[in-house]
Amino acid sequence: MAEMSYVKANAVLPENLIAEIQKYVQGEAIYIPKPEKDYRKWGSRSGARKALDERNHSIKSEFQNGKTISKLAEEYFLSAETIKKIVYKK
Repeated sequence: MAEMSYVKANAVLPENLIAEIQKYVQGEAIYIPKPEKDYRKWGSRSGARKALDERNHSIKSEFQNGKTISKLAEEYFLSAETIKKIVYKK
């Protein structure tokens, strides 16, 4: 996981905005979130989401071709309940 880095407010914000923020908080670290439109889904940058989607597709395909839930759980190192969630998800 990436470490959060800090930026000095006076390096990026105008003085009048800093003065306004100081009415509410001084000497504290605050987090300013990105706009919602800039959010990315979990795993989209690392490729983890794509890998899980591919794995789940393989599990569904193997189940449809007759492989049992217990066998899939054993082969993919997942619980039978997790396999059920994958194969019965619409």
